[in-house]
Amino acid sequence: MDIQTLLARFATGDTLAASRLMSAVERGGVDAESVLDALFARTGRARRIALTGPGGAGKSTIADGLTQRFRVAGRTVGVVAEDPSSPFSGGAVLGDRVRMTHAVGDAGVFVRSVASRGSEAGVSPLACELADVLDAFGRDVVLIETMGVGQVETRIRFAADSIVVLLTPESGDEVQSLKAGLLEVADLFVVNKADRAGADGLAADLTAIAGMRAPGAWQPPVVQTVARDGRGLEALETALAAHADWQAAEGRGEARRRDALRERVRALVEDKWRRAWWQDATARAEFDDMVERVAAGSVSPYRAAREIARGLTPRASR
Repeated sequence: MDIQTLLARFATGDTLAASRLMSAVERGGVDAESVLDALFARTGRARRIALTGPGGAGKSTIADGLTQRFRVAGRTVGVVAEDPSSPFSGGAVLGDRVRMTHAVGDAGVFVRSVASRGSEAGVSPLACELADVLDAFGRDVVLIETMGVGQVETRIRFAADSIVVLLTPESGDEVQSLKAGLLEVADLFVVNKADRAGADGLAADLTAIAGMRAPGAWQPPVVQTVARDGRGLEALETALAAHADWQAAEGRGEARRRDALRERVRALVEDKWRRAWWQDATARAEFDDMVERVAAGSVSPYRAAREIARGLTPRASR
């Protein structure tokens, strides 16, 4: 079935068409861009919530619990769950049905697992693109579950309206090393598995980190949960609603969306430029020649980089 036919069926709420369009986006290339071009005008309506944190923090369980609560409230939900890539197939290691026990048979929930494809930033551009499709499909809420959190994951702040950072009491020793990244990206902190020793101490540390925000800035609340039995999920839902209300005031949410779009366009331009430059045979030959000069000791790596940079406009894109 061609892309235009799928887009027409998608507009009528056809779930199969949505799934096939997401597959086209995953494959990349011209079809992916045509799908995303066609759907962009329909995006911007869903509330996007990213769940991030170390492996084992309970992101999938939290996503499942929040999905159940949103559905009880009558809201439709889309989930993009990013998994490490299989070393054999390149696909997602875990499957949709393993993650979302409450989604089975519910037409109001659409779950998609996506492989990270080697991304080290916790959330890949592909996950954000699939979130666009779910947004355009009319989901009220789109949950983006990332692989993990770290200093390199500040890019996630451009992926969602609310960033929820999940930690467990055992994560206490990691908080100091993660402080800068956590402080930058978190809109809410969740201490999951809070029935374990150390939960109160970790919550106190996170509250102190949240208090380092500038006056007038959003102060991330700290919510303790035991997600496996639903404890704390109501408080988390309330905190998410409070963040949405705060963003709605004085156009803060729109400003964040504009910043996210600026970052997204910048990243796309850089990617297209990089691909064009490395595909240019003359540019590659000049680069290889410069590397030989560095190896021979005739120029330093810094001078080589400066000289290469002077001709950075890719010939293939002129």
